[in-house]
Amino acid sequence: MSLNDPIGDMLARIKNSLLRNHKKVELPSSNFKVKIAEVLKNEGYIVDHKISSIENKTVLQIELKYNYGSPVISTIQRVSKPGRRIFSSAESLPKINNGLGIAIVSTPKGVMSDIDARKNKVGGEIICKVF
Repeated sequence: MSLNDPIGDMLARIKNSLLRNHKKVELPSSNFKVKIAEVLKNEGYIVDHKISSIENKTVLQIELKYNYGSPVISTIQRVSKPGRRIFSSAESLPKINNGLGIAIVSTPKGVMSDIDARKNKVGGEIICKVF
C-alpha cells in the first residue's frame, strides 16, 4: 500500500490512539519517523519508542504518555504538507501556544524541536506542531 503522506499518517495514528486511550501505537517505520519519535520523547510527549521487525517489515512502536488518565498530547497537527511545504528561518519560527507547545522542524542539521533550532540558529521545514 502506497501512502502519499506517511508523516501525516503517523500523526493521525497517534491522534486516534490517544483518543481511544491506547497504551501503544504501531506504524510502519522509517528513519524520518524515528527521528520525530525521538524529538517527542526528548520533549516528554511520549514514554518511549522502539523498532521491531514483524514478517520482514520494520514496525515503529510508540508508547504513549498519559497524565492522570488524560493524554499528554492534546493537539498534534501537520503543518507542512506534500502539496504545500512551509519553511521558516530561525528567527521567524512560530511559538506554539506561547511557548507551551513545540514545533518539530526538519533542518539541515537534523530533525529537532523549534527551541533547539532557535538555539542552533538554523531554520527549516516545519513538520508539525504539538501541544
